[in-house]
Amino acid sequence: MDKNKVDMYLTGSAKYFEASAIPMIRQKLENADDSALASLQAVDMKEPTTILLVSIFLGCFGIDRFMIGDAGMGILKLLTGGCCGILTIYDWFVISSKAKQKNLANISMVL
Repeated sequence: MDKNKVDMYLTGSAKYFEASAIPMIRQKLENADDSALASLQAVDMKEPTTILLVSIFLGCFGIDRFMIGDAGMGILKLLTGGCCGILTIYDWFVISSKAKQKNLANISMVL
């Protein structure tokens, strides 16, 4: 794929990934063909900031975990009130990175 296209994609999508994953994504995109870019546009990316805000305000109901596709933990948080608030507070610190990991897993399936 053209280096300019790779740079444009990474510039617009860097907020969805951990900074340490960007070089790996760049390498995979440079080795991919141009049709991979069209497939990447269709991948559902989770906005880490939005998920963090949902976690802060509605985390005790497990909605943040349901949003990133972690239904088991979402049900646990829903039934236990976020494990009496402990898991809710824990998620305030890790939910953004979990959303970024989920985004990386989603694009890894395409590439």
